Amino acid sequence: MPLLDHLEELRQRVLKSLIAILISSGFCLLFVRKLVQALEMPAGKIQFLQVAPGEFLFTSIKVAGYGGLTISLPFIIYQFLKFILPGLTKKEKLLIAPSVGGSAILFFLGIFFAWKALIPAALGFLISYGADVVEPLWSIEKYLDFVLLLMLSTGLAFQLPILQLILGFFEIITWQKMLSAWRLVIMASAIAGAVLTPSTDPITMLLLSTSITFLFLLGVGLVALTSNFKEQILTSFDP
Repeated sequence: MPLLDHLEELRQRVLKSLIAILISSGFCLLFVRKLVQALEMPAGKIQFLQVAPGEFLFTSIKVAGYGGLTISLPFIIYQFLKFILPGLTKKEKLLIAPSVGGSAILFFLGIFFAWKALIPAALGFLISYGADVVEPLWSIEKYLDFVLLLMLSTGLAFQLPILQLILGFFEIITWQKMLSAWRLVIMASAIAGAVLTPSTDPITMLLLSTSITFLFLLGVGLVALTSNFKEQILTSFDP
């Protein structure tokens, strides 16, 4: 297609994705109280306050927006694939489907890991520190900003194996070179754990940095595994 037709198709698919996000966000807004209650569960018996007029209203809209984006993620990926797949070769298409599927799975796993492990660990440390001095009464907006940012950051961090798989598939870097850089990866994961976590407690940073290191090693294993069968798989797609 001509360039203008490609741009028009891209505009249409972006518009459809935005509409999907809006519809999903509106759906989440109907059940936003249950979503907020689920996000409050890691905090246990902490009392949350509305410290400004309309704070919970705007927080509800924010939670619904995050929920809508998460729900519509498969549809957004579908629109992205429909746009790029016609221009790819059969060999390139071979990588796209498992990469996109794995990316979505790892993203949701990252969100669940943050909700189940990172957030309770962080809150446990933050609540116990100074518990004999101050009583924990938190703003609902500040708490949900902390939770949502940590969940999003963890979901993005869980994309590391997919990035490694793509780099290895196109022979940009081998699994041996990846593994040889393990010292740099440990240092980078520690920095990423400090940057991605909204709190400054060492427990959360340690858990996230350890998870990133584990994901890196998992990615190395996937690259090593696929490299052994790559030639056989690609040969089957040759005319």
